Amino acid sequence: MTTSIDRVTATPAALAFLGELRRRHGPLMFFQSGGCCDGSAPMCYAAGEFNLSDSDVYLGNLDGAPFYMGLEQFGYWEHTQLIIDVVEGNGGMFSLDNGTGRRFLTRSRLFSDEECAQLKQHNTTTRRQS
Repeated sequence: MTTSIDRVTATPAALAFLGELRRRHGPLMFFQSGGCCDGSAPMCYAAGEFNLSDSDVYLGNLDGAPFYMGLEQFGYWEHTQLIIDVVEGNGGMFSLDNGTGRRFLTRSRLFSDEECAQLKQHNTTTRRQS
């Protein structure tokens, strides 16, 4: 029996915060920022408010919110599981967590060799979902 390996997951606190934002803003999506204005932060948007490119990689869902990352950045992170957490502080300027006094934060762990082999075999990532 093969168990599914999630490329992205969230802490209970992050899922609760995500629920609060969903009640205020409706369906949500995430994009893992690769730097620039807001550093390397998980950015939360109302669904459809962030323009994805054809090269963006879909990593999975956080309680129904699709999570994406740019292809080039995925090349650096493909061996890690992203663990989205929430901490006190200011969110990214363009992210829905901005102004709430809390912000999403990406933690990570390296996949084991066995997990990497399983992910490669099943090719669990896809390009942008239309």
